[in-house]
Parts: sequence; C-alpha cells; structure tokens
Amino acid sequence: MRMLINVPETVVADALRGMAAAHPELTVDVDNRVVVRRDAPVAGKVALVSGGGSGHEPLHGGFVGPGMLSAACPGEVFTSPVPDQMVRAAAAVDSGAGVLFVIKNYTGDVLNFEMAAELAEDEGIQVAKVLVDDDVAVTDSLYTAGRRGTGATLFVEKIAGAAADEGQPLERVEAVARQVNENSRSFGVALSACTTPAKGGPTFDLPEGELEFGVGIHGEPGRERRPMMTSREIADAAVQAILDDVTPRNPVLVLVNGMGATPLLELYGFNAEVQRVLTERGVAVARTLVGNYVTSLDMAGASVTLCQVDEELLRLWDAPVSTPGLRWGR
Repeated sequence: MRMLINVPETVVADALRGMAAAHPELTVDVDNRVVVRRDAPVAGKVALVSGGGSGHEPLHGGFVGPGMLSAACPGEVFTSPVPDQMVRAAAAVDSGAGVLFVIKNYTGDVLNFEMAAELAEDEGIQVAKVLVDDDVAVTDSLYTAGRRGTGATLFVEKIAGAAADEGQPLERVEAVARQVNENSRSFGVALSACTTPAKGGPTFDLPEGELEFGVGIHGEPGRERRPMMTSREIADAAVQAILDDVTPRNPVLVLVNGMGATPLLELYGFNAEVQRVLTERGVAVARTLVGNYVTSLDMAGASVTLCQVDEELLRLWDAPVSTPGLRWGR
C-alpha cells in the first residue's frame, strides 16, 4: 500500500497531531476530534461549526479561523463525526450569540448534526442549521437522499463566516448561508478511483480509458461512465450540466476544484476551458478560485461549482479570511 501513513487505524489522529504542530493559531483536540480557532469564543459573534468525514482536506478543519469556521469536527475517513463531537465544538465556540451548523447533505452527517442540535439546545445553546445540497449530477446516491453537498460548502462557509465575523445576528447569518447554497450548483468528474487507508486499494472499479461523469466526493457513482475526454470536452459537458439546471442572471463565483490527485498545471488548463464555456454561454464571472479544496483522498479529477452573487455576497466573499486552507486580505 503506497500511502504515507503508519497504520490505517491512526490516520486521522496522526493528521490532527500534525495539524496542531503546523497551526498554533488553532486548538486541536486530538482525542475528542475537534478543531477550534484559538480565540473562540469571540464575544457577540455567531459561531459556525461544520464537519464531516476525513479525506476531503482542507475541508473542514482547514477552513477554521477568522472569516470562516469557528470549529470543525473530523470523522473517520469518509465517515460522519458523532454528535458528541459536534456538541463539544458548539460549546467551545458559543459566545451566547448562537451557533450555525453547516451540514453537507449526506445521511450520516444530517442525522448526527440533527441529534447534536437537539443536545446543544438542551444545554442552552441556540442552534440554527443549513443543509448544503449543490451537486446536480444525481438526485439520490449511495450516501444521500436528495442532492449531495460538495463544492458549495466552501462558498457557504466563507460567505456566512464573513457575515458572522461582522457581528450579524444568527438569523441573518443563517439566511446568508441558505442564499449561497440556493445560488450554487456543482458537477464533478473522476479520472481515477480514490484509495481509503482501510481498504488499501481503489474504492470502485474505473476501467482504463474511462471516466466517471458526475462522481461524488466519496467515489459514489455519477450519471454514467464515458470514454476518456479532453479537458475541453469535459468542461463543455460539466458546465452545461450545471447550466441545464440553472440560468445565472447575476455574475458567478467559480470554483474549479481538484479531487486530490490532479496537479495545478491540469486544473489551471481546465479552468481556461471552463472560463471559455462560461463566456460562450454569456455568464459573467466575478471571481475564480482554482485548487484542491474539497477533495476525495487521492482521486484524480475535478469539479466545477458556480455561485450567483449580488453585491452583498461578493463583498462578503472578498472579506478577509485567515485559515490554513484559505487566506487573503489579512
């Protein structure tokens, strides 16, 4: 097994120890699996808490810090964190202004965050929730009822995080998060399968010369298998799948996201094709982000996320952020 690990059983704990050593601005509780910004709780500020299975880094722990999340709860690889983690995180960051749970639409995440919200409210913490379900590839999957939550999670956490850092109240931060999710659509393509430490091999069979069109971030099947395509052809098909679902009337944020094993040389080339398609379709682009942000371990491939923004959402997107995985303006 060609993986830079000790044993599969300690992968997450080892990564959290390394994260703590690299980022003293965070408080990393390795035993209880909670990552918190060191200055939390911040008086008068709504706290944002998210989490999910490990293997998608920098999502979510890498997005903890000023301008984004207050805390994150990493589960085992591709496995939801448990309610105790979420309640512990909420208690650590709640200043009395309330906590917003950002939940990707995967069944385990939804059930555990729902339970955690009830437990946190029993402890006197005001909790609001927003569900991220941006993937247009399939309606239901191995992991979800409804659309999967993917790249728009970054947009929700960044924009709602900026609103929270400005001191906006919980109901407004929640409304902003919902608006971002409703304005976002994503589509992904896998060029190879990912390898989980526990399995030690590919999680699904993808024959040589084929790609998975509409793949999920856990390797869930997409719409179909297709023969390998050029970057230009993939961009045409992926962007069109999004535009078939929504017609942007405002400028969009564009996320060209690597799945973990695709180098930036290829991602920037793919972005050039995505931008070409958007120009041809008359879609104005406000900002573009390219890189590995919502990954699937060592999967080769990419996803495209578009989010329509007005002046207020764009202002919040541009607001300063300082996290391990996203940083500008500070």
